[in-house]
Amino acid sequence: MEKTFMEAMDYRHACKLFDETKKISDEDLNFILEAGRKSPSSFGMEPWKFLVITNDELREKIRPLCWNQPQITTSSHLVIVLAAIEDVKPESGTPLRKFGRREMPKEKLDFYTNIYSEHLKETLSSDENVFAWTARQTYIAIGNMMTGAAIKGIDSCPIEGFEKEPLEELLQLDTTKYQLACIVGFGYRVNPQSTQLREDLDTIVEYIN
Repeated sequence: MEKTFMEAMDYRHACKLFDETKKISDEDLNFILEAGRKSPSSFGMEPWKFLVITNDELREKIRPLCWNQPQITTSSHLVIVLAAIEDVKPESGTPLRKFGRREMPKEKLDFYTNIYSEHLKETLSSDENVFAWTARQTYIAIGNMMTGAAIKGIDSCPIEGFEKEPLEELLQLDTTKYQLACIVGFGYRVNPQSTQLREDLDTIVEYIN
């Protein structure tokens, strides 16, 4: 039975150990990935790619590069989230193509393309700056995927504890095109969920009238 949004928010936690005997169905996995695909992004650039790792041998090689965390090998599916580098640069032609997905007069298309290039001039000035921008956006997709999983009663764990460059080398990534932003394990919990601890709403929200 699917959970409501708030039930999913209460259910979701960083699952540190998954039940290796339980696998996510193709239907549910596609639901999770679709939640990522449909996520919002700056200028609609969708600057991400999702590598779904199911190969056990590869996951054994990945684990030592992720602080030996058990989520890497016990999860049903491991999703490596990449941040786009080349495709967000105007000279790649991708921003123009993506703006052009909406029918508009050429002058309006040129207007948007110019705003994009000028507004992001500093951001797009180096691969390091591009990664800082696109990696932040991947977290929107990651959050939606984890909530989508929780709606289906599927657990997840976002992982930032990894050795970026060695892992990119292992995955044979062309880092001029994509770089590693985050890893998320999906599966089913072994242990009961711990108590969710959060600050009270009135300590983190301030209304400015």
